Amino acid sequence: MASVRQKKKQNLKATREEEKEEEMKPEKKEEEEKSPKKRKAEEEEDSGMEVSEDTKPSRPFFPPAKKEKLQLSEMRKIPVPNNRYTPLKDNWEKVYTPLVEHLKLEVRFNLKTKNVEIRTGKETEDPNSIQKAADFVTAFVYGFDVEDSLALIRLDDLYLETFDIKDVKQTLQGDHLSRAIGRVAGKGGKTRFTIENATRTRIVLADSRVHILGSYQNIQIARRAICNLILGSPPSKVYGNLKAFAEKVRDRF
Repeated sequence: MASVRQKKKQNLKATREEEKEEEMKPEKKEEEEKSPKKRKAEEEEDSGMEVSEDTKPSRPFFPPAKKEKLQLSEMRKIPVPNNRYTPLKDNWEKVYTPLVEHLKLEVRFNLKTKNVEIRTGKETEDPNSIQKAADFVTAFVYGFDVEDSLALIRLDDLYLETFDIKDVKQTLQGDHLSRAIGRVAGKGGKTRFTIENATRTRIVLADSRVHILGSYQNIQIARRAICNLILGSPPSKVYGNLKAFAEKVRDRF
């Protein structure tokens, strides 16, 4: 009986070993069928996973971008009216010096067309410099001083706005228009100076045109005060509003 049991156990072990060998055969075949390239790729993936688990990936480092010089030249033409021809001639050196030395632009005055022509050159680095130069010359042509106009080149948050008094009130004609201009200017320019000092802007009255130079918020306050004067508000009321605005600005700072 013992011998029969031993034989049965040996037969079961042999069958189990045969089954295991049959199961292992397809796995061995798959490993043999794998090309050496696939094996290398798997080994690299395993090594990469081990490295990523151990050490955290570092952020990529990019060097600062370099200023590229302009390839295509741009040009701006600013027309000069007859009444600003003599001031431009007298202050020509003050006008072209910052444009040529600081902004590296090419400037000339065309006597035939009476235009100030500004063009980018090979040495121009900033692509926005030509627009700053055009704003600077435009402000001078409108009637601003050279020193005030230079602020458009030095500072980025300054703008130039112009509008007609007739745009505020279209029915103004003749003496009514003259009185509206007088209310904006004031006696000896007092009202205009008050608005400039309260809003930190510069204002030029050229016939029925009003030009304002300053920051965006200050331009809006100055324009509102000028429009109220055009529409007939008394100067005392406008002064009160400007005083309140000036106090708010002081509190901020």
